[in-house]
Amino acid sequence: MLRAIPVLFFLFLACTPIDQKFDKPNVLFILVDDLGWKDLSCYGSSFYETPNIDRLATMGFRFSQAYAAHPVCSPTRAAIMTGKHPTRLNITDWIPGQNPKGRKFLGPNDLQALPLEEKTIAEALKEDGYKTFFAGKWHLGDEGFFPEDQGFEINKGGHHKGSPPGGYYSPYKNPKLEDGPKGEQLTDRLTDESIRFINQNKQTPFLLYLSYYTVHTPIQAHRDYLSKFQAKKKTLQDTLAIKRKEQGGFTVQNQYNADYASMVFALDQNVGRLIDHLEKEDLLDNTLVIFTSDNGGLTTLEKEQRTAPTSVFPLRAGKGWAYEGGIRVPLIVKTPKNQEAKIINTPVVSMDFYPTILEYSNIPIQPKQHPDGISLKPLLEGKTDKAHSLMVWDFPHYHGSGWTPGRALRKGPWKLVYFFEENRYELYHLKQDPGEKIDLASEQPVKLEEMKKILNQWAEDMNAQTPIKNTI
Repeated sequence: MLRAIPVLFFLFLACTPIDQKFDKPNVLFILVDDLGWKDLSCYGSSFYETPNIDRLATMGFRFSQAYAAHPVCSPTRAAIMTGKHPTRLNITDWIPGQNPKGRKFLGPNDLQALPLEEKTIAEALKEDGYKTFFAGKWHLGDEGFFPEDQGFEINKGGHHKGSPPGGYYSPYKNPKLEDGPKGEQLTDRLTDESIRFINQNKQTPFLLYLSYYTVHTPIQAHRDYLSKFQAKKKTLQDTLAIKRKEQGGFTVQNQYNADYASMVFALDQNVGRLIDHLEKEDLLDNTLVIFTSDNGGLTTLEKEQRTAPTSVFPLRAGKGWAYEGGIRVPLIVKTPKNQEAKIINTPVVSMDFYPTILEYSNIPIQPKQHPDGISLKPLLEGKTDKAHSLMVWDFPHYHGSGWTPGRALRKGPWKLVYFFEENRYELYHLKQDPGEKIDLASEQPVKLEEMKKILNQWAEDMNAQTPIKNTI
């Protein structure tokens, strides 16, 4: 009888549900490139279709006022990885950035890679026994600074380029992703790789960081879905882009692009595949899922002859701008064992993901590493309705959207936007005016001075760089 005990013990272990084998949930982090705040059905799009992402929203929490850490990609990606504000990291432009010489200012020198000294969220989870996997867009440095150098055991497609060098169909021309059969689609392939990783790591907690290249340019239709949206486009009242002048750029006011719609739908189908697979493997209930974007949608471009592919109206501007359209993004969070759907209106930001993931993974919070992030766990559990007292977006560079060097501050419902070239401040009340149409700077001088003081103090405390006067 004594010899039978070990056999019975192992049989007991084999029959134990996976979520009882370890007390740490899996983490699925889905980061979409350039996905606009209104690019999902559950956020108000009537042209694009996202039934699977909408389904994910019914499993958890949908944020109405979630913000990217920055109006462009690399700074936000660095903020997610570290829990630090991009200014603290000195990554304040996309890598390598745009620094035109014939303008009033030159952009400050910033870093061209995420420093290896930073302890990434992947490194924190790996130290605690998690299997770590990265797929898709990295854009945080070249050789020596790739995902595998920053805590990820597997890297499928992450390198220094910000857009897919071969487009969305194989051959990909990607040094970190083998070509698939001719005609294979990149979004589908990255999901295939992610499902393969799940299948190989069912018995251990894992971090699956899926950073889709889509819907970044080139806007290249998914062939399986294009005809669906070409037909739907014919039913639109406006089938051509309607543009509005936005200082140095032109902003699209309506969703009209069938190619882009097919890319959004392909994204949705692949998110659905992931959810279905986790469900099938009895892993979904024990998985923390975070779905978001790295900046606002591509709605605004500098040259009138170029037309952006999407719209986030009624928000103002888009990617590259510190107006709401450039920084407000979709955010859906499904927590382990959650059974309710809820909309959260509290403003949150990219740096919050690091401490949130640590808390849900039962890993001690590391405030020295993520000083600018706040764990969202108390907010998600209904223990508080507050998060940040203020938020700042620091973009002291020029951008192809028409943005000129500037900053923005949000405190409560108030928003201050500053432009270096004209030394000009604008003041908005977001609760009354989410589209930032009415500049209250001249009507609210006391509030303006209060906000200016806060922004200037923040810049001093963060040792924020400013653009340099061009003397050439």
